Amino acid sequence: MTNMNTLIAERMSLIKPSPTMAVTKLAAEMKAAGKDVIGLGAGEPDFDTPDHIKNAAIEAIKNGETKYTAVDGTPALKKAIVKKFSKDNNIEYKIDEVIVSVGGKQVLYNALMCSINPGDEVIIPAPYWVSYPDMVSLAGGTPIIVEGKESNNFKVTSEDIKNKISEKTKWIIINSPSNPTGSSYTKNELEDLGNLLLDFENIFIMSDDIYEKIIYDDFKFFSLAEVVPRLKNRILTVNGVSKAYAMTGWRIGYAGGPKALISAMAKLQSQSTSNPSSISQAAALAALEGPEEFLSERNDKFRIRRDMVVEMLNNCVGLSCLKPSGAFYVYPSCSGIIGKSTSNGKIIANSIDFSSYLLESEGVAVVPGSAFGADPFFRISYATSDAILEEACKRIKNACEQLN
Repeated sequence: MTNMNTLIAERMSLIKPSPTMAVTKLAAEMKAAGKDVIGLGAGEPDFDTPDHIKNAAIEAIKNGETKYTAVDGTPALKKAIVKKFSKDNNIEYKIDEVIVSVGGKQVLYNALMCSINPGDEVIIPAPYWVSYPDMVSLAGGTPIIVEGKESNNFKVTSEDIKNKISEKTKWIIINSPSNPTGSSYTKNELEDLGNLLLDFENIFIMSDDIYEKIIYDDFKFFSLAEVVPRLKNRILTVNGVSKAYAMTGWRIGYAGGPKALISAMAKLQSQSTSNPSSISQAAALAALEGPEEFLSERNDKFRIRRDMVVEMLNNCVGLSCLKPSGAFYVYPSCSGIIGKSTSNGKIIANSIDFSSYLLESEGVAVVPGSAFGADPFFRISYATSDAILEEACKRIKNACEQLN
């Protein structure tokens, strides 16, 4: 009989299934089984892709734009990305310093696979997006986690970073606005981080800006290469159309960075996925070149939801929640719940216990903070309707009140 244990490569043990996908899948299964479940795990806007973007895709199909494109993106889309970086971020890239990939996730994955040697270290601020550490490990590197304290809105300081730097440090990842916290780095904070890194010539920086257009109140977004231009040749500026333009399923991410790295990423892509969908690229071109008035309207709706969720969670026994400045997540603390017990005597010891309790008792699916490297917290996506969010928060409040 075949031994299936020898089939799967050892490296696969380094990867954990995406917790956010797992929560979304479980919630969907429970719904399909007839249970009343509210899923707050998905990290995607509930708004539809704007019509002018969808129409561009339809026209591309009608015009026969259904063949292979250049592996690293169509010239038209890459030119639009160059213009976008210049207009929005004051960063000047050339065409051969830009790549288009199958989502922002592939951009990050390709960059790490192309640059990490065994033993290289990557500094990752926590709370972090769930895929960063696994990608680093799969590439043969070592994730070095640095805690962003709640007292500093989950952001790390230059001193925090400095204490983690070693001779093996290859990359530092900065995600602003952040998934999972929604916290965002100010211009001064980025200057402080960037000025520190000027002295470490062998360290590169990933600036994950995917949520840059989803910001609130008076916050102004800046990208690191814009703030500290002397670092530009060591920064990979990562972005995509998924979040701002509600195009998660279209799978288009892009980046600007050092020519040698971009070339290596394109080589890897040529032997893996090859080019992103030609239709999706046509749609992304329309997104980047088209009107953006809808963004402020959608951000206003997100802000209203954010304010409601933050207020309601802060009225829950044992919970506390900061107000984020970007993205569409809140990252409340459940520290006041730890140690309490359910009606059947089970002790809530961590965010996994609490998240399981919410799902079992009230049918509310959230993502435990352990998935993001920071406990005892949990993540809620407020990218869903006001009515659903209000009902979910009421259920969470009731769940908290039932604990002993």
